[in-house]
Amino acid sequence: MLKVVRQVLQNECALDAGRPLVVGVSGGPDSLCLLDLLRRAGYQPVVAHLNHGLRAEAAQDADSVAGVAARLGLPYVQAQVDTPAYAEANALSIEEAARILRYQFLFEQAHQHHAQAVAVGHTADDQVETVLMHLLRGAGLAGLKGMVYRLLPNPWSADIALLRPLLGIWRSQIVEYCEDHDLQPVLDRSNLDTTYFRNRLRHELIPYLEGYQPRLRSSLARMAEVLAGEEQVLQSVVETAWQQCVLRQGAGYVVFDRQILAGFGPGVQRRLLRKAIEVHRPGLRDIDFEDVERGLAFLAAPPQTNQVDLVAGLGLFLEQGCLWLAAWEADLPNGHWPALEPGQTLAFEVPGVLALPGGWSLQSELVENTALAYRQALENGDPFQAWMDADALELPLILRSRQRGDRFQPLGMAGRVAKLSDIMINLKLPRRARRTWPLMCSGQDIAWLPGYRLGHGARVQPTTRRIAHLHLYRGEMMR
Repeated sequence: MLKVVRQVLQNECALDAGRPLVVGVSGGPDSLCLLDLLRRAGYQPVVAHLNHGLRAEAAQDADSVAGVAARLGLPYVQAQVDTPAYAEANALSIEEAARILRYQFLFEQAHQHHAQAVAVGHTADDQVETVLMHLLRGAGLAGLKGMVYRLLPNPWSADIALLRPLLGIWRSQIVEYCEDHDLQPVLDRSNLDTTYFRNRLRHELIPYLEGYQPRLRSSLARMAEVLAGEEQVLQSVVETAWQQCVLRQGAGYVVFDRQILAGFGPGVQRRLLRKAIEVHRPGLRDIDFEDVERGLAFLAAPPQTNQVDLVAGLGLFLEQGCLWLAAWEADLPNGHWPALEPGQTLAFEVPGVLALPGGWSLQSELVENTALAYRQALENGDPFQAWMDADALELPLILRSRQRGDRFQPLGMAGRVAKLSDIMINLKLPRRARRTWPLMCSGQDIAWLPGYRLGHGARVQPTTRRIAHLHLYRGEMMR
């Protein structure tokens, strides 16, 4: 076995014998076997043990592992956590809470010891159980491929690898190895408790299925190996698609070009959404098929709100031809639009110039209503420019952000007045921009919603004598 594992450590795990690695050691046969093999293969393991606080004999297990480390002359670290309390506080099963706490501890130790990797003792039997669990949960190819020898990046670190060197070794071989090398593992009675899902698979379902297929374990392990290779091929396709359709990403968000994303087939779209979810919720496991399908349905036919909850505090929303996947708590960039501070009010003279936040500028001039100026006003195709009847305005103009109860009488609505909030929705003004979008006001009336509509009362008419020409733009002020 040492020869086989040494090749795995070199070829699959890419370990450097000159650098330390943290090994999770529970005291059971799998982890003791892994520790012994690593030591014999010439590596530098740091023994790490976590007491989950679930069993009365857990303290004895910790002492046993400490004794093993001492006898072998290896560095040893341990910690104790309250798994039930963590599970309750985070609405998790005991199994999931224990897993999260275990990996948090191991990678914390890896950072402290400047380790190249964290190694755990998952075996071929664990692989079979994992694949079967994913199958029962309706996972796709990414789940059915099971675990891999080396995972980097992983949910716990972008630069410290997670290793499973024993994935190709069966538990029966490990028990035999422990006996041959006089290793004395502790017995974890919780592994016999069939209230845990994985234990029910191990002790009840798998033996039952072997009545139909005696070689079930080897068949599932072989399937996982094959699918892992095919998954690599698909990942290259997805990575290319990601580069094509992701416009930007940051803390808590990914922005897709909606048109390019919609051009891919459903299979690639599912993969891209899953990848985006995993980027921002790396610890989330077993993303439901329904969650991803809800995202695809939103992409194909978005509701009037242009947003939808997705999973684990993530949501999708549409904005100016882009599909955003974002955590609701994320501090998103304001995009490429003008914005004032909430409650900000600025006086604006005509003629005049005004510098605004984000590199935006506002400039105005006063012109006579000539035939040319009148035609420009009527044929204006730039929503960030406005021609207004200067004598119908109350000067100075006021530039401010939205206020509660604002109403607007936009040009083109036959003089009807509507709630500004409803108009913004109908005009598809980005939801998160509405609170700070600049409004040009004449007295108490909104004369111009820059980028969208001129106010009815400010329109230029044949009887207009003087025209106020306003231009809102991004860049240096024009002179």
